[in-house]
Amino acid sequence: MKKFCLVLIASACLPAFAFGQVVEEIIARVNNQIVTRSEFQRSKDQLKEEVKQQDPNNADKLYADREKDILRDLIDQQLLLDKGKDLSIGGDTDLIKRLDQMRKDMKLESLEDLEKEATKQGISWEDFKQNMKNQIITQKVIGEEVGQHLNITKEEEQKFYDEHKDKMEQPEYIRLSEILVAPKAVAPAAPAAPVAAVDPNAPPSPTPAARPVEDEAARKAAEAAALNAAEAKANDLLKQIRDGASFEDIAKKYSDGPSAADGGTLGTFERGKLAKELEDKTFAMKAGEITDVIRTKQGYVILKVVDHQMAGVPPMKDVLPKIQDALYYEKLQPALRAYLTKLREDAYIKIIPGYLDTGQSPNQTQPVETASAKESDAKKLSKKRKKKLGIL
Repeated sequence: MKKFCLVLIASACLPAFAFGQVVEEIIARVNNQIVTRSEFQRSKDQLKEEVKQQDPNNADKLYADREKDILRDLIDQQLLLDKGKDLSIGGDTDLIKRLDQMRKDMKLESLEDLEKEATKQGISWEDFKQNMKNQIITQKVIGEEVGQHLNITKEEEQKFYDEHKDKMEQPEYIRLSEILVAPKAVAPAAPAAPVAAVDPNAPPSPTPAARPVEDEAARKAAEAAALNAAEAKANDLLKQIRDGASFEDIAKKYSDGPSAADGGTLGTFERGKLAKELEDKTFAMKAGEITDVIRTKQGYVILKVVDHQMAGVPPMKDVLPKIQDALYYEKLQPALRAYLTKLREDAYIKIIPGYLDTGQSPNQTQPVETASAKESDAKKLSKKRKKKLGIL
């Protein structure tokens, strides 16, 4: 089973107890919300785990490079969540879809099973769901407020293609789909019946010796008949396809292969990855072509060459979606940073001495904290404490 993993940093860590009291320290106020020291520490711990998984050999350097931006990222998220409220962006429907997809990926029967798996791994189910919902909302805000305004020109696409040709070079490969018709299983020959106690002086009977031979012959005949039936079925399916039927539909309805549910999709293969007989046939074909019926160990197979890319640099049209994605994310980062800087300038942000927001704008105004703001902070902390203690 796949390990249950956090999508975002948990919103708060376990509270510390001192003389029976929950000790929390506010390190930043963002509009009407607060960031606590425990949240900040939890984010640091999460970052340490992430860099270890990404690159164990350079984990310390990666952590040092990114640790300074932890508070910035916490403030960024809160600003985006606040903007999501202003735009009436919710995430409940998408949250259910993502949790259900995670359940399917982990091969669990229900969301209750997913919750149990989270609990077994020490993850707060409510915190996990809230963090995932926060991620959905922030992604929607970024897409609506920043991504939709990015423009990629044909000149930029061409320039990117020309400058990155050396990284696009690839070996020859084909992408295949299959329809497998497996012969029906034939039961093994029945063993000879046990010989009952007989008179040792009686003449031997030929029957016990002759019967297994007859059974073996019958089994071979049944196997041959099953093979013939499978071959006939495969040839009939091939005829249907050549008469205009959809390869994918036929695969879903009639293929005995594990790829049937996906329309027969097998995946991508470079030279040397297939059996020689199959490689010789398929690598000589063009995209869209279909083989004759081929006998294999599993039965009779029909293969479709979905795509056939020659070795070298692919044509620009074949890699255009990847180029567009690369350019999008290349433009997104500075545009998002500029957008978040503007949000900071319009927000109320106060950070206590000793902590740094690396995303701070020089045009931010320093807020003046009032008695009512301090009282509001105290109420928010009290609510967090009660939630952690299970009172709320």
